Amino acid sequence: MEEKTDLSRRTFLGMSALGVLGLAGCGGGGSPAAPQVDVQVPQALLDQAASLRGGSVGMLSQKLYSESANKALDKSLQVFAQATGTTVRNDLVSGDAGDMVAKMDAEVRAGTSRDFAFVSDRRFVGQLHNLGALTDVTDVVEQMRELYGDPATEATNYCVFDGRWFAIPYHFIASAMYLRKDWYQEKGLPLKPHYTWEELRDNALEVSDPAKKRFGWGLTVNRSGDANGFIANVINTYGGAIADNTGTKVVFNSPETVAAVTFIGDIYTNPKYTPMLPPGVGSWTDSSNNENWLAQILGLTLNQFSVYADSKTKNNPVYANTHPFNGATGPALDKPLAFGESNSFVVFKGAKNPDLAKLVAKFMVSGSALLGVAKGAPCLVNPSWDKVWDSDPYYTTGDPAFPALREQTRTPLPVTTKTGFAFPQAPSPGEQAATAAYLLTDMMQSVIQGTKPADAVASTHARIVQVFEQQGYRQ
Repeated sequence: MEEKTDLSRRTFLGMSALGVLGLAGCGGGGSPAAPQVDVQVPQALLDQAASLRGGSVGMLSQKLYSESANKALDKSLQVFAQATGTTVRNDLVSGDAGDMVAKMDAEVRAGTSRDFAFVSDRRFVGQLHNLGALTDVTDVVEQMRELYGDPATEATNYCVFDGRWFAIPYHFIASAMYLRKDWYQEKGLPLKPHYTWEELRDNALEVSDPAKKRFGWGLTVNRSGDANGFIANVINTYGGAIADNTGTKVVFNSPETVAAVTFIGDIYTNPKYTPMLPPGVGSWTDSSNNENWLAQILGLTLNQFSVYADSKTKNNPVYANTHPFNGATGPALDKPLAFGESNSFVVFKGAKNPDLAKLVAKFMVSGSALLGVAKGAPCLVNPSWDKVWDSDPYYTTGDPAFPALREQTRTPLPVTTKTGFAFPQAPSPGEQAATAAYLLTDMMQSVIQGTKPADAVASTHARIVQVFEQQGYRQ
């Protein structure tokens, strides 16, 4: 979900320390500048920070896709530190580092962790809470609800445990798919708000022309976050799931999962579909679909709005030819599973300055502190809180996609399949850990190598059970 120039975030934990953000600074010639936003600290927060003057706080950031957004985030932290007389240190972390949760938990247990972090609520908050690494932040969320209305509906599912909030929604990241509307129009194919997976497969083949370097199917099943999302989405829309609705019992091995895996496997093994597969798709990482989409050789991809933001900010012609849509449906669901996720702030147990950490989080979620980050990553970084959408004209007029993005934050949840699975399901450390271990992509690789789908599903079910039991869920 990122471009090649930002690949380092995928390989390092704590890759860079920004240090004392009161110092000058964002770097290097030729790198994207932070958007010009006059960042201000509200007087109410200045008053709350008065007693914390001279304090310091350590922050861990899930590095953003857009470098200009990272610079804007730096600027917001810098302004806060200067205005409040505090020190904010920020380290960067890769969201796709497989050992990220383990490292954060080890630091909490050793008493060496940062005070707080922002991470994907869907992917990480459940695991961190299950490990006992997080502090209850219900008081902060309730204060913010009075100011900003409700957070995105998905956050209530991923950040709340036993009625208490353990993460503070920061900014909303929508889910979407993208197709080349000019290629579709050339073939007389309709542009719709969603499609079935079978329609997307067949349309991808129809618009493909390898001689013109047009490849209709820009999805991989190689180890990557994008592949995890693709495989899970097909399984869910076909009526399968990793776990039951409680998030505690593995139910992966089902006829519906086998049908979904058979469908996916056929795309990569049936010679009929070879013309629509781009070269090297079997070894793609998270940056690859972005690079190939921006190179204008793909007809379809699944991604967060990172690729859309990049095409817009860099004036890539593909932006004008992009049709974003909510996703695909399957036999068990007549509407896409599109409710996104939030990057959310968590305060670690044993934080040395939890009050300052909470204050920084309250500052970052709205107003000019968020606006610069949002402009640096258009449509990728969006308000999580309802009233923040109304705080600046940019969120209503900045891009044609904004109204649909805002509606996605309000999606009525859960969405229930014909097989009874309600998404988003209860936060499941077992499911999050199984996904992080790339068990789904490993399963698809075995199918491509010749394993029968039913056998691959059965063996993967057994591996998932082991992961759940390691998380404390007896099967």
